[in-house]
Amino acid sequence: MDLVEVSPGADPPVCRVLNLGKFLYEKEKKDRIARKAQTKIEVKEIRLRPKTTDHHRSFKVRDARKWILDGMKVKVRIRFRGREITYPEIAREDLAQIAKELEDIAVVEQQPDMEGRTMLMVLGPGKKKA
Repeated sequence: MDLVEVSPGADPPVCRVLNLGKFLYEKEKKDRIARKAQTKIEVKEIRLRPKTTDHHRSFKVRDARKWILDGMKVKVRIRFRGREITYPEIAREDLAQIAKELEDIAVVEQQPDMEGRTMLMVLGPGKKKA
């Protein structure tokens, strides 16, 4: 039997008299089960341009809908090339339209924001379809 400090952060620290090998095995087993129960949130991305047509965008939105229903987050990125960057309002309208199309199943986690030559919005799974 060993004197084992179980909770060093407590005030006063908690100690027990027990078998150290068995204690470490049980602790490792609990950690393994906790890691297995953890859910990884995947992030998918849709890339568009300001000149993307409505038809092409609808394909991308359909994919985003499927991913959100599967519990994934979706980044919607609009890349500007050349002089397109002088009209960021076009991209904001596109992102607002996408958010409106997916509002029944998703919430906007990050509002549209410029990052260099791209505008980015993050959608996450939210309220479920009624």
